[in-house]
Amino acid sequence: MGFHTFPIDRADALEDPSRYRYCSREELVAALALDGGETVADLGSGTGFYTDDVAPFAAQVYAVDVQAEMHELYREKGMPENVEPVTAPVDDLPLDDGALDAAFSTMTYHEFAGEGALEELHRVLVPGGRLVTVDWTGSGEGESGPPREERFDAADAVAHHEEAGFTVERADERPETMLLAATGN
Repeated sequence: MGFHTFPIDRADALEDPSRYRYCSREELVAALALDGGETVADLGSGTGFYTDDVAPFAAQVYAVDVQAEMHELYREKGMPENVEPVTAPVDDLPLDDGALDAAFSTMTYHEFAGEGALEELHRVLVPGGRLVTVDWTGSGEGESGPPREERFDAADAVAHHEEAGFTVERADERPETMLLAATGN
């Protein structure tokens, strides 16, 4: 991933329900538009906070994180049966072409955005597959999240997604975060 990874010694913060202030379970699941039969990836899954929210609505979920220690913490917490941990960077996923129906990232786009990540996601998503990106916005207010110089605003994120072959269907700037929903062409 890009600028940094989340510190393992602060992983308990990833389980804080106040995170729903930035993206609720309902908003994420609605943006993914799942019908229950899909294979989905959570990009930068950490301890599985949002993975757990999506798992009941999908057939299979890959919890993707570059830190194997995060997967260990997730296993200790209790990983749903339909979740499989994958230790890999987003720009080099060990998945077949078209293996995913959908993918999402919550507050991790700033960590993996860069050369090759979105192109790799385009490769592993089926044609028309959905990608939902929720992250701290560079134009946001507030002190939460990474330093501003590590963030992207929605316009930059839209451009990145479109350059990688996605059609952005939704791009919302909110006070501190942004939400993009896109499909692969």
